[in-house]
Amino acid sequence: MQLDWKKYTEIADKFQHKARYEDREDLRQDIIVRLAEVASNNGHKPFTEGAMVRVASLVTLEYWRKTKAVLTTTSLNEEIDDGEGNTIELYQTLADDQAVDLEAWVDARVWLQGCPRRLVRIAVKRYKGKPLTGNEQRYLNRYQEKELKKHQKVLI
Repeated sequence: MQLDWKKYTEIADKFQHKARYEDREDLRQDIIVRLAEVASNNGHKPFTEGAMVRVASLVTLEYWRKTKAVLTTTSLNEEIDDGEGNTIELYQTLADDQAVDLEAWVDARVWLQGCPRRLVRIAVKRYKGKPLTGNEQRYLNRYQEKELKKHQKVLI
């Protein structure tokens, strides 16, 4: 029986893009070999292009099943390298919502040190839930507008 290697290669080329980039050539070769096996085991029946496409589709499906079986869930207790030569457990790399953001805290302290005292007193008053006087509200509004204009200039 004569095998049509050119046709097998054409079919495989149509399916190789369905694999990961690094596995495309391997999938292509697997499809070609499987098509040759099916054609030689087919006997006297004609091996149509539709049947070839179906076989190639099956090989692609098997590739993805095998690939997904290899991917396993990683344990949070797995030890990894932290990039500085130390080994730590994976769970220690997770962000903690309760942790204090030290950079933001330092930035806020520096900002408050340069902030007008009157504005700090207004902020404390609002934090405690006390109502602001008319003058305090106007001062706060003027300061907010001034800061807004600074940020708008930066954006433009």
